[in-house]
Parts: sequence; C-alpha cells; structure tokens
Amino acid sequence: MLLNDPFLRDFDRIASRMLSGTNTAAVMPMDGVRREDDVLLTFDLPGVDPESIEVTVDRRVLTVSAKREDPYDKDANLFLRERPTGTFVRRVHLSEELDGEKIEAGYSDGVLAVRLPLAETAKPRKVEIKRGAKGELTA
Repeated sequence: MLLNDPFLRDFDRIASRMLSGTNTAAVMPMDGVRREDDVLLTFDLPGVDPESIEVTVDRRVLTVSAKREDPYDKDANLFLRERPTGTFVRRVHLSEELDGEKIEAGYSDGVLAVRLPLAETAKPRKVEIKRGAKGELTA
C-alpha cells in the first residue's frame, strides 16, 4: 500500500491540512473576450456533469454554478488531491451595455461558453448627416 511509505504518509497529512476547505473555494477559470456584437465568456469545467451546470441572471449578475462529484470510493487511499470536487460558483457583474434577455450558453469538451450580446443602444451606429441651409440644424 502506498501510504506505508513515510514520505507519502507525511505528504498526505501536510497536503490535507493545507488543502482542507478548498472544495468550496475553488475557482472556475474564465476567459472573457469582447467581440464586435457580443461578449464571450468561457469557463473551464472539466469532469463536470453537464446536468449540474446552471447559468442564471438576476439584477445584472450572471451566476454560473456546477458540481464535480468525487470519483473515488470513500474507502480509497487517496494520497494526493489537486482536482477539487464539490460545487463551484462564479459571479460576473454585467454592464448596462449587455442584453441580459438574449444570453446563450453551451457546453462542450469540458468548456462552458456563455454569449452575452451587446444591447442595441451599445452598438456603434452611423449618424445620418442632414443637408440644409448653412449653419442650420433641423431636427
């Protein structure tokens, strides 16, 4: 058995003490990119059951939550744990420039992608120049 090795036994004791409680504090890595008509957020969620993923918006706060189950039996002699398990939550405050009503999300290959379209009022637009008498602006 591996835990008979004194190094592994001490490593397990020290690592367990240092890493205790990290299951709930683990961060969901995220990238965000502003594109022409939207913002794309991608979250790394490898090993997560797609059925456990929830994406909600409330008062301009996007919340992503997911759960990764412990793949080992409770009797397993685990001597190293770097892959956190449990429930993970990430909150992103949305600007007024984003349309919270038209958000789309998809999950593939361990990555959750959330598309946040720009609100029509935030998109660049060309202003029409009206022709009239010199120095006169007509509305």
